[in-house]
Amino acid sequence: MPDEPAPLIVINAVGLTGRLLAHAPRLKALAASGWLRSLHEVVPAVTCTAQASILTGQPPEGHGIVGNGWLFRDTGEVRFWQQSNALIQAEPLYVTARKRAAERGRVFRVAQLFWWFNQGAAVEYSVTPKPYYGADGNKVFGITGTPDGLTDRLERELGRFPFHTFWGPKAGLPCTEWIARCAASVVTMERPDLTLVYLPHLDYDPQRFGPSGCDMPRLVGELDAACAPLLDAARATGSRVWVVSEYGHCDVSRAVPINRILREAGLLTARPGPFGETLDTFGSRAFAVCDHQVAHVYVKAAEDHERVRDLLLRQPGVGRVLRGEERHAVGLDHPRSGELVALSEPDAWFAYPYWLDDRQAPDFARTVDIHRKPGYDPCELFFDPKLAWPQGRAARRLLQKKLGFRTLFDVIPLDPSLVRGSHGLPAATDEERPILIGDGPLPDAMDSLPMTDAHALLLRAL
Repeated sequence: MPDEPAPLIVINAVGLTGRLLAHAPRLKALAASGWLRSLHEVVPAVTCTAQASILTGQPPEGHGIVGNGWLFRDTGEVRFWQQSNALIQAEPLYVTARKRAAERGRVFRVAQLFWWFNQGAAVEYSVTPKPYYGADGNKVFGITGTPDGLTDRLERELGRFPFHTFWGPKAGLPCTEWIARCAASVVTMERPDLTLVYLPHLDYDPQRFGPSGCDMPRLVGELDAACAPLLDAARATGSRVWVVSEYGHCDVSRAVPINRILREAGLLTARPGPFGETLDTFGSRAFAVCDHQVAHVYVKAAEDHERVRDLLLRQPGVGRVLRGEERHAVGLDHPRSGELVALSEPDAWFAYPYWLDDRQAPDFARTVDIHRKPGYDPCELFFDPKLAWPQGRAARRLLQKKLGFRTLFDVIPLDPSLVRGSHGLPAATDEERPILIGDGPLPDAMDSLPMTDAHALLLRAL
């Protein structure tokens, strides 16, 4: 019987492009010893959709992950950043690989570390962020995973996961360093056949300031250095390392307030209340679920489709609006998608706010609240510059919380003009696209591949 291939580690280095690879000497050396291809993005080019496409080899209309969030039509709720693996409607590559290994009488073990849709995944080892929520509205940061005891062991060994650096105004390098060391420990101690590792460092400043407003050589160098413990563990265990990314970032100069446009046209309704206005998905004739440079527009009545489409196409910053079967052109002809799919112009992105007066903004708007907001909000990466000392305000709120008082961490701005970077649309050139670094037989394509092809190449490597 032929020898089994060496274990494979797949590093998901978010935001890494061919142009940026020059600033990552360790990862560049992997490409030099193997092969490098750019990847044509799926639409939307966002984390959940891209990861599902890599894992299944399907476009979003094949696996159902049409964005980082969408309208759950059966409940009328917009939900973002769901964790359940059952939401993926196609078979992930690790399930296929395990079946093939079983046919040969072999055991195949998988570690999935901070990739999305981690809960309930058919893997032996998993670690994922999961806060604890109290009945009084309190929230305590934490991670969860399998098997029992794994996350406890990792936090004893590495210290507590620095959750505040995974998302929010203080998002930055420490979480990526922790995840890479976590992966090194799992690889060393457990020796999985496949390890999937998500490293988010390049997803923060390029969104805050735009790639042109960042010191990208420094940021990429920090990501590369953070990979060192994992690359050392790979060498020590005889594991191979592949690298994939989900998208590159682009500079943006304007936000499209698509829900305010719909509200001013009398199509979107909101419910007033003691904590500000909330989106009424049942009463609205049309509303948008915004996700970077793509928006799913849910339109209740067929007779409103053309009216809403024409309204949106007249707005500055809106590039295309696809209806019904037209959505197939970007792989989004799926029941979870909006009746209309709006794509921004390359220098624009879609902002979720639906209120017309900031005095009526819901209380969660000024907080980091990725599950309550009916759209993606990159303003969560900033402290509100209108506050005299936002860090001090946050510290005071934390003290109030520890003393048992109900409080709100209201330090997030409502001004979308602060956001200077985004993603979601296909890049204009290969050097700005995401990449795949691999070893073994070369892919047939000389320069670039569809992102969905990563699935077959990974299976072949396994």
